[in-house]
Amino acid sequence: MKQTEEFMLLFRYEPSNEESTQEQLQEMHKLWGEFIGGIAMQGNLVSTHQLGFEGKKVLPDLSTKDGFHISEKQIIGGNMILKAESLESATELAKNSPILKMGGTVEVRNIIPMD
Repeated sequence: MKQTEEFMLLFRYEPSNEESTQEQLQEMHKLWGEFIGGIAMQGNLVSTHQLGFEGKKVLPDLSTKDGFHISEKQIIGGNMILKAESLESATELAKNSPILKMGGTVEVRNIIPMD
């Protein structure tokens, strides 16, 4: 088997003030389960996390602000660490992410071990 590396997928989306219906939430939950489960069944899942909606920012002067960073009108909703043979392989796996159906994006980054 070819050597694998670890990659992080960062799931970004534009927050909406509209509430999703129960049916929409169930469909998205199903799609995420299939996406994560498929990667896990291939033996490529290391970990995944959904981020909550509470947070604090620590600023350079050590003061803090409530909330989280929004860039280009998008927030990071979660992340996944997976194993793949290359950046291209990890990117192909990311193309199945349900966040894309929500108009969001997936950023695929290699992970550099801290020895």
